[in-house]
Amino acid sequence: MSEHTIPNLRHSVEAFVAEDVGRGDRTTEAVVPADAIGRARIEARERFVVAGLEAARLCFEAAGGGLEWSVEVPDGHVAEAGATIVRMSGPLRTILTGERTALNLLARLSGVATMTSTYVERIEGTGARLVDTRKTTPGLRSLEKYAVTVGGATNHRHGLDDGILIKDNHIAAAGSITEAVYRAKGVPHGLKVEVEVEDLDGLDEAIAAGADAVLLDNMTPEMVSDAVMRAGGKALLEASGGITLENVRSYAETGVDLISSGALTLSARAVDLALEVE
Repeated sequence: MSEHTIPNLRHSVEAFVAEDVGRGDRTTEAVVPADAIGRARIEARERFVVAGLEAARLCFEAAGGGLEWSVEVPDGHVAEAGATIVRMSGPLRTILTGERTALNLLARLSGVATMTSTYVERIEGTGARLVDTRKTTPGLRSLEKYAVTVGGATNHRHGLDDGILIKDNHIAAAGSITEAVYRAKGVPHGLKVEVEVEDLDGLDEAIAAGADAVLLDNMTPEMVSDAVMRAGGKALLEASGGITLENVRSYAETGVDLISSGALTLSARAVDLALEVE
């Protein structure tokens, strides 16, 4: 996925800008002449991985358009503190009206990419793949999942319609892991069936029932290591729950296939950047 291929990106950004502008940018309209032309730059105030430039550009289009836009540090590259990421020139009203929404998106998405890249670096060389979760900001899921890929990780399910993941409450509703898998397998959908388990007995039951993948929920690295040996390659294994920067390497070294972490999107902080009119 690239930012350019995110469904309805332009429409979403227009809604974001409209939320901020409301009935009009009263300050800019009062202070800045309609024909004023100027230049500005977006500058990094700390070191981070850039993500979200297309969304930021579309904010300025929605705010009036007419800008010349020159990227100096593209998405996926590291901006050092003090670096100019983008230079722009054109109507000053466009620049000032679109500024806050553009910076909000760019700071948020760059934060996700930066957090993700840190996790990816921690597990380098282990063979485990880092994936995200559905713990995203409503309305920003596609953009945040895009930022995860910019940071070097892989997307898990985008939504409820593109994967079957039987969780604890599904199991409670079905009565057992076996029955839940049986029901999921019995419906034509063409999707892999993954089951969340909390112990090794649950793992055994999920594999015996024919699960394609098993999510090992809140297990210690030692338990995950035992699960990898016990599964013997019969199902793809995903470690999830309680994953931190401090312990992610320990999980990766167990031989597990995937490590999922909601922290990539849920806990990433916005990076520090600014727009300066020149």
